[in-house]
Amino acid sequence: MKKIEEFNTISPFELTENLFNSLDNDWMLITAGEEKKFNTMTASWGGFGILWNKPVAFIFIRPQRYTFEFTEHNNHFTLSFFDEQHRDALNFCGAKSGRDFDKAKETGLTPIKTNNGIAFKESRLIVECEKLYADFLKAENFIDKGIIQKNYPKSDFHRMYIGEIKSVCRKG
Repeated sequence: MKKIEEFNTISPFELTENLFNSLDNDWMLITAGEEKKFNTMTASWGGFGILWNKPVAFIFIRPQRYTFEFTEHNNHFTLSFFDEQHRDALNFCGAKSGRDFDKAKETGLTPIKTNNGIAFKESRLIVECEKLYADFLKAENFIDKGIIQKNYPKSDFHRMYIGEIKSVCRKG
């Protein structure tokens, strides 16, 4: 496993941070692609757990997002978590499309190569995942139909990706 400068590689089982808070309040960048061409987007929906006897992360991406194309065509994705000082960068990456902007250049974030993906030097935590499963959420499978009305008025359902956590890198 490649060591990323300024980061220590830990087991997913050594994570001590409150991942609910990290997702809901701190947000993350989902990044997929290669050094020469990648995209990233801000997300606050997802989760972590054990599935198929593996530590996993699951993420959700709408098909109209530019990052969707990269996640579809690559076997790996990273999840990068930041401290509050990078909130403006996260806001930009959530509001602007990589089709129109070089998000790294616009935000000042520094892309770095991971074992099989791209993350950011300014992250406090990087979770690198290998895709195991993907499927679109489907209207007929919602038990609470109010979720559709509230979150999918255009029926643009997210695609869920489940990835095996291959490495976790913590700054420090």
